Amino acid sequence: MDIKEYMQTVGRRARAASRRLAGATTAEKNNALLLLAAAIRRDKAALIAANALDLDAARAAGLEPAMLDRLALTEKGVDNMAEGVEQVAKLPDPIGEMTDIKYRPTGIQVGKMRVPLGVIGIIYEARPNVTADAAALCLKSGNAAILRGGSEAINCNRAIAALVHEALLSAGLPADSVQVIDTTDRAAVGELITMREFVDVIVPRGGKGLIARLLAESRVPMIQHLDGNCHVYLEEEADPNKALKIVENAKTQRYGTCNTAESLLVDRSVAAMLLPPIAAMLTAKGVEIRGCAETRAIVQNAVAATEEDYYTEYLAPIISVKVVSGIDEAIAHINQYSSHHTEAIVTDNHPKAMRFLREIDSASVMINASTRFADGFEYGLGAEIGISTDKIHARGPVGLEGLTSQKWVVLGDGHVRG
Repeated sequence: MDIKEYMQTVGRRARAASRRLAGATTAEKNNALLLLAAAIRRDKAALIAANALDLDAARAAGLEPAMLDRLALTEKGVDNMAEGVEQVAKLPDPIGEMTDIKYRPTGIQVGKMRVPLGVIGIIYEARPNVTADAAALCLKSGNAAILRGGSEAINCNRAIAALVHEALLSAGLPADSVQVIDTTDRAAVGELITMREFVDVIVPRGGKGLIARLLAESRVPMIQHLDGNCHVYLEEEADPNKALKIVENAKTQRYGTCNTAESLLVDRSVAAMLLPPIAAMLTAKGVEIRGCAETRAIVQNAVAATEEDYYTEYLAPIISVKVVSGIDEAIAHINQYSSHHTEAIVTDNHPKAMRFLREIDSASVMINASTRFADGFEYGLGAEIGISTDKIHARGPVGLEGLTSQKWVVLGDGHVRG
């Protein structure tokens, strides 16, 4: 296969499909989505079988447990995939919405209309559900999609892609509206991120290595999905029961997700009270605690945390813990060490909670809730394309609106400028 020629063909087809999709009706797009959800449920066994091939190959290649967790597709996972597509179908169609219409002194009306971005290239690792999520969101928002999944999920991605094409054709929309790159050659990524004539934006979902490469090489604008070094801060007025429950969920519900808590901060005035039961819970669940000197004085089985630990997204049963002198130190620590993804405070002090919301520089900030809620599905966006840690265009879970832009529209009646 000539990778450059192949990718140029994919790009041309995507651009042509994007023109048709920009004018597709809401009914056409929703019909395709509902057909896709039905096909996913119908072919549940085939999708799980394809995923099993990927898992066998991944284990043989020595993939880490966190990556295997992301790669695995269970019956519940297939049901959630179909439900996510159906949720997108139920969401309001943002395309064509006109807002901020105002009369000008000249008599014209000026406002904005929401429009698709055009062609979106999505590069992601491991998770096969992203293929369905991305297809659904791009389709509903009127964008053509070029999807480059990780080589470890190639069999499952191919199976999902076939269902997407089936649904598009049955709904009367171009099959090229969603194309899954059918090669594991890394050169395909190099072509995708430089095809400015065909691709309008790149959405990367992966580890630091992937992001670093794209930042260095991409000629196409990106909506970045960086790592999730998320924090929970137990303020001095934290309710002990809430604190235990939130830390348990934020850290131990799943280890391999970007909204899992990787670092725990505890106010010095309550550390002796809050840390022992939390440490006992974490230890019982097999979580290694890496702490500062004050943490280790309270938690006997904690090991010494390094400077690097406080920067690390473990994606594993490991958590860094630091005792802090108060909210000033907590905010400063988080803004220095976090990846600006998601942070939570546990407190019954409303003014301090509001200050935490204002001053923490992250895409999602929570009061008395687990970081695991930082998710497009939980936020009511349906499926998500990723969680952006950028500040421009889209931030946090990227749903339909994040995949659109606005253009100015002027409404007149023979008006001319004097």
